[in-house]
Amino acid sequence: MPSPIIDAHHHFWDPNNGDYDWISGDFQPIRRVFAPADLRPSLQHEGVSGTVLVQTWHSLRESHDFLEIAANTDFIAGVVAWIDLTDRHVADRLHELKSGPNGRWLVGIRHLLHLEADPEWILRDDVRRGLAAVADAGLVYDLVGNTAHLRAMLQTVADFPQLRFVLDHIAKPDIKAGVREPWGSLIRSFAPYRDHVWCKLSGMITEADWENWSAGDLQPYVDEVLQIFTPERLIFGTDWPVCLVAGSYADVVDVLRICLDVLSVVEHDKVFGRNAIEAYRLPEFVT
Repeated sequence: MPSPIIDAHHHFWDPNNGDYDWISGDFQPIRRVFAPADLRPSLQHEGVSGTVLVQTWHSLRESHDFLEIAANTDFIAGVVAWIDLTDRHVADRLHELKSGPNGRWLVGIRHLLHLEADPEWILRDDVRRGLAAVADAGLVYDLVGNTAHLRAMLQTVADFPQLRFVLDHIAKPDIKAGVREPWGSLIRSFAPYRDHVWCKLSGMITEADWENWSAGDLQPYVDEVLQIFTPERLIFGTDWPVCLVAGSYADVVDVLRICLDVLSVVEHDKVFGRNAIEAYRLPEFVT
C-alpha cells in the first residue's frame, strides 16, 4: 500500500466573510472564495491522501466553521483552529471545541504572531497560560511568524517540553533577497528541541521572487532545515491558495521533490505524510 501523502497546510476563505484586508494589491488575484471543490482536483492529480486545514484569521466562528467543513469533506484529516489564548476561560473554550459534534477533527491551535505589535507577544503570562491549556488538551500549537519572532518562539518551545509545536513556513526567511542571517543562526537553535518540534516545508515560493523563483533559490533554506530538523521532523505543506500568487499547487509539490531528492524512499514518505500524521495525530490515519 502506498504511503499516504498529507498536505499539512492549506486554507479556505471567503474574503467577504472575515478579516481579509491583506488580500489586496499584489494578492488581489486570490481575493475570491476558495472552498473544498477548488482544491480537490489538485489533490487528486498529486495523489494527496489527506490535508490539514489551517486557520486564516482570529475568529472562533471560523474555528467552528472549519471543524464543520472537515466533518463534511472526505480529504480533510484535521483542523488547526484559532482560540483566544488570553481568555481566562481558554481551557473551557478548548473543551467546547473538542467535545462538540465535529471536535474529533481539531488537531491544533494557531495565532498569527505577525499581527501582534509586540514580537514577544507569545511570552506574555496570559498567553503562556493559554499554551499550557493547549498542551493539557493534547493539541499541537502551530508557530507562525518570521525572523523577528524566532527568539520568542525558541524560548517558548524550551519552556513547554510537554507541548508539540510545528514551525510554519520554515519561519519565513527572505528568500527573494537571499538573506540567510540571522534566520539561519536562530533556527539552528531549535535543534535541541526537535523531540517535540516539527518544521513545515511550506510557504517558501511566496517568500521568493514570485515571477522568477527556482528550486535553486529554495535549496539552501531547505538544506538548512533538513540538517537541523532531519527527515524525522520535516512536514510537507503547500500553503494553498496563498501559493497561487507565485505558482501552482503542482509547482509547490514539484519543487519540494527536487529539493529533497537526496532523501531515501523511507525519508521521503515521512516528510510527505507520516510526520504530519505523527505530529498532528490525525484521527483518520493514526492506527
